[in-house]
Amino acid sequence: MDFITEYTDEERTRIEQDFSRLTDKCYLDHAGTALYGESQLRAIQELLAGGLFCNPHTSRTMEDLMDLVRYRVLRWFNTRPAEYDVVFTSGTTASLKLLGESFGFGEPDNAGAFVYLRDSHTSVLGMREIVRTERVRPIERTELLQVLNEPEAARQRHRPSLLVFPAQCNFNGVKYPLELIELVERCGVRGYGEDAFHVCLDAASYVSTSALDLTRYRPSFVCVSFYKIFGYPTGLGALLVRKDAGRLLLPGKRYYGGGTVKIAMSGTNAFHEKRDSLAERFEDGTINFLAIAALLPCMDTLERLIPGATMERIQRHTFQLARHCYRELQALQHANGGRVVELYHDTAFGDPLSQGAIVNFNVLNDDGGYVGFAEIACMAANHGIYLRTGCFCNPGACQRHLRLADNDLLRHYQAGHVCGDANDLIDGQPTGSVRVSFGYCTRTADVARLVGMIRRCYVRASLTGPLTVGTLSRDQILAQYKGYDRPRLVQICLYPVKSCGPYRVTGGCWPLSATGLRYDRAFLIVDEHGVAMTQKKLPEMCRIRPTVERDRMTLHHDQLEDELVIDLDEAERLDAAREPIQLCQTKVCLDSVQGVDCGERCADWVSRALGVSGLRLLRQSAQETRRQRRTARELSLNNQAQLLLINRTSVRWLRDKVDDWDGAEMPALDSLVDRFRGNLIIETARPLEESDWQRVRIGASGFSVDGPCTRCQMICIDQSSGVRTAEPLRTISREFGGRMRFGVYLSHDHGDERNGTDGTNTFDGELHCGATVSGVIELAKE
Repeated sequence: MDFITEYTDEERTRIEQDFSRLTDKCYLDHAGTALYGESQLRAIQELLAGGLFCNPHTSRTMEDLMDLVRYRVLRWFNTRPAEYDVVFTSGTTASLKLLGESFGFGEPDNAGAFVYLRDSHTSVLGMREIVRTERVRPIERTELLQVLNEPEAARQRHRPSLLVFPAQCNFNGVKYPLELIELVERCGVRGYGEDAFHVCLDAASYVSTSALDLTRYRPSFVCVSFYKIFGYPTGLGALLVRKDAGRLLLPGKRYYGGGTVKIAMSGTNAFHEKRDSLAERFEDGTINFLAIAALLPCMDTLERLIPGATMERIQRHTFQLARHCYRELQALQHANGGRVVELYHDTAFGDPLSQGAIVNFNVLNDDGGYVGFAEIACMAANHGIYLRTGCFCNPGACQRHLRLADNDLLRHYQAGHVCGDANDLIDGQPTGSVRVSFGYCTRTADVARLVGMIRRCYVRASLTGPLTVGTLSRDQILAQYKGYDRPRLVQICLYPVKSCGPYRVTGGCWPLSATGLRYDRAFLIVDEHGVAMTQKKLPEMCRIRPTVERDRMTLHHDQLEDELVIDLDEAERLDAAREPIQLCQTKVCLDSVQGVDCGERCADWVSRALGVSGLRLLRQSAQETRRQRRTARELSLNNQAQLLLINRTSVRWLRDKVDDWDGAEMPALDSLVDRFRGNLIIETARPLEESDWQRVRIGASGFSVDGPCTRCQMICIDQSSGVRTAEPLRTISREFGGRMRFGVYLSHDHGDERNGTDGTNTFDGELHCGATVSGVIELAKE
């Protein structure tokens, strides 16, 4: 492996601890946003919790703090207030818009030019619509680089003009020589003899993993977004303005907001006078002062995690990862010798001065045809890999590398393709590509995971054999595309025998019925007096484990050599046909229910399994319908509702809140999830968000929320051993102020229901593991 470790063991451990949430995830979209560390958030919280932060227009202390942050920002880019002004904006896009609106190109009949690199971000292209000049022209990459080799002679020029180009291309990470800045501003651009160019450097992609030295390279304007560097805060960026270039913005600034003027008359006399400093003139209204203050601990944390020339070290670390990834992908071959990956790059990853930490590619079949980027995105998501696909808001670079003519783009658009959709191949031609990018917390294992996924899923290792993993269907791609953070149904659990163990469905689907999941809580165990048995009385019941295959249920117990097999179809048929059967009465949650006795063979097995004589196994009778009191929906032998939804993210949150597991080790997450005995196990981005939902959609099926589940001591029983603990019930009570609620009850929406031929209600739907979950919050009407 051609990877040289940049971090010490201590630094690596510190970073891994700060990003413990990445333990089972592979994040490769650092060009989209950096990730914030846990210690970074703690430092921000301590700062905000430990001070009183007023509106800067109210407090001189806050004004001073804002100035301190400006100073630190300039120091981060190796310059000082005497050289540059810092105008805070909502991000690079807002900075570019501000510059486009304000830059003075001179008199209309002799205006300067607006020139932009064609391989620029969409936000630069948008400047064409607002600049105050008719002389607008793109410049090709080769034309721009020509300035290095054949600079124009330095001479007096008088028309103020603006050239915008990125320090690093966000499509493939190629870096543009920053020596261009001085050459362009001193010598101009070929073909623009009278134009005095000022350079705006779009540094958003560059500064995420590289050190920008504004003492060595001094563009007139620099645009940055801070989330690209620190991950947090979002919605905050800056326009850095070189002191001598500030005058070019003043003629174009017309609007003024609060805090930007010395005086403003409110009547017909519209006299006003703007403030002196550039920042005060251009930061209309109250700036995002809390986010700005948060930059201080953000910078401190990154310098603490990676001390000594922080950004230079990050640049070396991320470049090595990107080069390693590039070479690993480049080496992949099909059995016929064909390439597996088509790489879109302007360098061969020779050094970090010319190439950033981005790798861009498409995957090829062994016949040379393209695999659509949407399929790669979905397959990556299934492997826990976060990456980016499409054209990345850089149509110029995308068009150049994919060899698409303007007519091709128009044809794709007319065929229905728009930016951000999953329409990845049109007539076999790709409309975008796959981008992976690296940050300071990226590990070599992340590269191995990506390459391993492509090798396993797309490399044909034999000339005759099939691929190891089949490709996804188009329906699956459309359902999963860009679904990294969508809540998902990760597991379906049914409990055929009430209070016994679950049958888990972790792949595929399971049918719905009029009462919930098919076969869920269809059976129960009663004692010799007909009283329903539960784990509260017999914790040992959790060790009875069912499997359900082709309408046949098999019950297992680890202490019994024999198994109990029950033909589910036969039991349903006999009951529905009113065959002679033995009916029994029992109660479930105060409801009297009628059950069908399953016979002596079943009674003997459950009695031996639980070590209690006289037990009987009953099946809910189809001759009597049990209904939910509030909604009148049909129920099986569930307690209060058809289904119980449990969020793994909420369980993880709860587990972290437990101070003491009574001397025992913290249980594994899946073990703790089991204690809540949910039917639908989902995973969301945030804990407890399910508590606010009024309706839920899982795949194509809709559900109503019947309310929270009130918990009892059942959740204190370890579902693998039957051992009782005090947790997590104790912590639930503490965290929710004595209200012991966790999980939500669901019922089918009536829209899924139809009448069967026998007059009963049936459901045609089924739930698929991996389906997206959408929660609906209905706001109260005023």
